[in-house]
Amino acid sequence: MSASLPGARALPESQYDLGTYWGRVRHTVGLTDPSTLLVGKTGLEQAKKLLISYKQGETIEMTPQLWKAKKIVDSTLHPDTGEPVFLPFRMSCFVLSNLVVTAGMLTPGLGNRGTIAWQVANQSLNVAINYSNSNKSSPLSWSKIAQSYFLAVGASCGVAVGLNSVVPRLKSVSPSTRLILGRLVPFAAVATAGFLNVFLMRGEEIRTGIDVFPVRSAANDKTSREEASLGKSKKAATLAVAETAFSRVFNSSPIMIIPPLLLVRLQRGEWLRKNPRYTTPVNLVLITAVSYAVLPLALAAFPQRQKVKADSLEPEFHGRGGDGGLVVFNRGI
Repeated sequence: MSASLPGARALPESQYDLGTYWGRVRHTVGLTDPSTLLVGKTGLEQAKKLLISYKQGETIEMTPQLWKAKKIVDSTLHPDTGEPVFLPFRMSCFVLSNLVVTAGMLTPGLGNRGTIAWQVANQSLNVAINYSNSNKSSPLSWSKIAQSYFLAVGASCGVAVGLNSVVPRLKSVSPSTRLILGRLVPFAAVATAGFLNVFLMRGEEIRTGIDVFPVRSAANDKTSREEASLGKSKKAATLAVAETAFSRVFNSSPIMIIPPLLLVRLQRGEWLRKNPRYTTPVNLVLITAVSYAVLPLALAAFPQRQKVKADSLEPEFHGRGGDGGLVVFNRGI
């Protein structure tokens, strides 16, 4: 992330007001912009040089070119490590990485084997994304990653297979209702396992806590001097993980509900009935459109750099907050 670049001058956090939801949405649109994936190593280094020139006082004001450079750097580098996130697991690649898996899970008529295979693929991707974008002040061991992975896969497969078995037995509902309920089975499995996956993959943060820092005053915020961590807070970690888990549900809900319901309606129409070969392409278009529309709305539900009252955390942090008695921590994405 741009804050890790050398220089005594701090970069503006965003073009937009991150204290408001719509400001965060507009900011997140930049972080999830897939065009940043086309910037190679050379482009990233050029963007970093532009930002360093600002931080070292060689450039006086933020320009459109600098804002573009900041978007590239912020969407590529991890905020804790300053290292590039592996491309398929960046949030700017989130929709593309999930597209095939989501389409597979929403394929009509999947049996138990197909359901299990796609749920395994989905949770494998979730584990990779959650691990790559988590707070790195409390790293997870490989044994914990493996344990979390198998628990998440078991949960998603259990919910999906269980509901697939229950829905056909609902004799009291009409066939059309059973069809709709059957299409919503992947949503229930994904929402349940996605929520659980975040807690499992980031459980070490809750057990050991994450670093919290005093919020700098407006006067001190003009420099990029890093404040020393006040210590690790388990309460801050619990809040960070819970907010991230809910944002995953906010993101998956429309994607897993709207496309399948629209597809059911379109399949009742004359055109798709006469051209069933277009069912999969139409499904992919619906999923892609909803995914790109929803992702910024879901990620912006909570600030990535979360500020809370120091007195709301453990006693050792009471009275140690910065400006306004506040502390800040990286929630992760």
